[in-house]
Amino acid sequence: MRILIANDGFGDAGGVQSYLDRVAGGLAARGHAIAILHRDAKPAPFAADATYALPQFSVATRGVDAALDEAGSWRPDVCFSHNMDRLEVDRAMAARWPLVKFMHGYLGTCIGGQKRYGFPAPVPCDRVFGVPCLALYGPRHCGELTLSKFAGQYRWACAQRDLFPAYRAVVVASDHMKREFTRNGIPADRIFVNPLFPTHDEAPGGLSGPAHSDSATVAFMGRMTVLKGGDLLLRAVAGASIRLGRPVRAVLIGDGPQLERWRRLAGVLGVDATFTGWLKGADRWNLVRGTTLLALPSTWPEPFGLVGLEAAALGVPAIAFDVGGVRQWLRPGQSGVIVSGPPRADSFAAALASVLGDSSRLDDLRRGAIAVAREMTLDAHLDRLEAIFALNA
Repeated sequence: MRILIANDGFGDAGGVQSYLDRVAGGLAARGHAIAILHRDAKPAPFAADATYALPQFSVATRGVDAALDEAGSWRPDVCFSHNMDRLEVDRAMAARWPLVKFMHGYLGTCIGGQKRYGFPAPVPCDRVFGVPCLALYGPRHCGELTLSKFAGQYRWACAQRDLFPAYRAVVVASDHMKREFTRNGIPADRIFVNPLFPTHDEAPGGLSGPAHSDSATVAFMGRMTVLKGGDLLLRAVAGASIRLGRPVRAVLIGDGPQLERWRRLAGVLGVDATFTGWLKGADRWNLVRGTTLLALPSTWPEPFGLVGLEAAALGVPAIAFDVGGVRQWLRPGQSGVIVSGPPRADSFAAALASVLGDSSRLDDLRRGAIAVAREMTLDAHLDRLEAIFALNA
């Protein structure tokens, strides 16, 4: 099959880029012809790999119509679109070819894409997108309170929602996201759940490096923003240390606008916290493998929560609030711990102390985490993608 993959850009190292790195190569290795359409002038790094040397078409250098004409001469059977913020590109592709859309986030179902109220307390939002969202956005602190940005985001979300009927099929990573887009108007039979996979190269349970230490260590991994709940985690670690009568360490891997605030809070709370900055490759995964739990204290509904599954593949179970799509891979009592109720530090602290104080339970969760990760592989993901493309081409 000839598959045209479209994305806004390939200049960062974010989750969608990591996903496309693996999927494009995996589909090509299975004998499919792959080409790349992108918004920016910068080419996709993986497309230049000598193994495949994928054709690329740039909207930035050629314009929408010319880029699509060039892609048309390549004769795609199906298009697979991702975070394309220039909606005219999706619209033009849908007019020419069968278009399958992967919704990695709340595109067209939320003004700011956070799907979360910030006031009076941070909690996920389950509203259907529409005009009433305009009235709630400011009072409930749904996103950045800049009028021009707010208005532009609303118009863009409406335009994305209006494109829903143009997609031949929509792919999402979790049952939660399928419910989200079904509630917002896409028929359930056009939405396909295809769970993600660990993007590192280690087989589940395997990686050279330190084994789990005897000390209680909780890892955070990701961009340090308000949505990710790092301040809540530090308060929970402090509370769990008091409950256990011994210190719990925190290792925070990543960077972002909340870094310095979280660092100061750790000092005020007396939490033994290490802030590593961004780590790559084995440096990151060896560090994670030596921790006891991976924490996802997110106060927004994670569409999937991939870092938890990546830690699970290393034998590190997770603890997370019951938000968004985390239950797709976090199976309570098997691969980790779900903290029910609104996101609060005290409930997270109680759950942390309970699991960290039970070594037998931790051993069971480690084995369960690896078992779940073995189910969610790149090959399984590609199998489902091939079936979706065949059905909708």
